[in-house]
Amino acid sequence: QVQLVESGGGLVQSGGSLRLACVASGLAFDNYAMGWFRHAPGKEREFVAKIGRSGFDRNYRESVKGRFTISRENDKNTVYLQMNSLNTEDTAVYYCATSRNYLRNDWNDWGQGTQVTVSS
Repeated sequence: QVQLVESGGGLVQSGGSLRLACVASGLAFDNYAMGWFRHAPGKEREFVAKIGRSGFDRNYRESVKGRFTISRENDKNTVYLQMNSLNTEDTAVYYCATSRNYLRNDWNDWGQGTQVTVSS
């Protein structure tokens, strides 16, 4: 059974930083692309970033480019999201997810989420 556990969320002031982590179990981690998504109240869930199996391929939503960095450590079954220069628009519950195919975006397994709140 696949399990994804996110951590690292919290309350931070605008301009601050947070580093999210997602630890995966029950799967061959390096066979999966990994993604981060977020869901803010009153909004649709949206894609934030994704990373390919080796960590070489990465993609970000436009609004986080230059501020967020996705990375992974396959030997630790962990994917990270370093978030810098946070603003109130980044407030949301952040989720990690798995995909068998980096290009196809077939996100299957999801974590329970971690809350990120940015105060002005």
